[in-house]
Amino acid sequence: MQHGKFVMMGSVESNREVQDGHFLMSVRLPPAFATPLPGQFILSHLKNRGDILLGRPFSVSGFHRHAHHVQIEILYRVAGQGTRLFARLRAGDGLDILGPLGRPFEIPTGIKNVILVSGGIGLAPIRYLLTSIRAMESERALRTDVYMGAKTVDELLEPEAIRSLCDELQVCTDDCSMGHPGLVTEPLEKALKSYSLKDTLVCACGPLGMVRRLSEILTQHPLACQVSLEERMACGVGACLGCAVAVRGENGEKQYQRVCREGPVFNLRDILWE
Repeated sequence: MQHGKFVMMGSVESNREVQDGHFLMSVRLPPAFATPLPGQFILSHLKNRGDILLGRPFSVSGFHRHAHHVQIEILYRVAGQGTRLFARLRAGDGLDILGPLGRPFEIPTGIKNVILVSGGIGLAPIRYLLTSIRAMESERALRTDVYMGAKTVDELLEPEAIRSLCDELQVCTDDCSMGHPGLVTEPLEKALKSYSLKDTLVCACGPLGMVRRLSEILTQHPLACQVSLEERMACGVGACLGCAVAVRGENGEKQYQRVCREGPVFNLRDILWE
């Protein structure tokens, strides 16, 4: 699903380190930039950097529409040469932004409870989904419970801000430095019996191991689940086929779909674990 993708020139408004090696960037764009749906992403190119040929995909973690411009927020982790260069950007620096791209999360009619599960930088699209749910409260009353995991307390991103947006927050750290001592899927598994199958949706984003474990858990607790996959992307528009994943087709056959085009959000039960 694509929604009005354009390449537009943006200007960095702020780019602050919110945790060690993790940054929140705010970019100002023309008002013609389409409003992203939760789960969609953008492809960003550094201006005047011929040595960095490929754009970097970033999940949209926040979006605000103003009278004469829009503001997009990108929550990202420094993981390589490209993101190190993004971390050096300052207010006024220019970026080319392609987007919004990809298939978003969709909350079906009849859903009353949304469980949001994030691992590490997977919080980025979950953060935007949560704020979008809060913005639509006048239309639909949804309960939101967030299960937020990270390796250590130093990698937990904005837990108090997330707590202020949801009905309940469960923080987990692998090294036992804060909250539940262990994987984020552990307290979630214990709590699943308390949710109604007919009106609960799980939305998740995180490392592949977390997603795979969530898939195993939900075979015993068959709640509906949509997951945003984290995958390396080159072109961002489906041309290079570099981000293909194995999924179950409509007739049950194995096929490959592109995370950047048919995703990044998939029905968890459609993903095939090879």
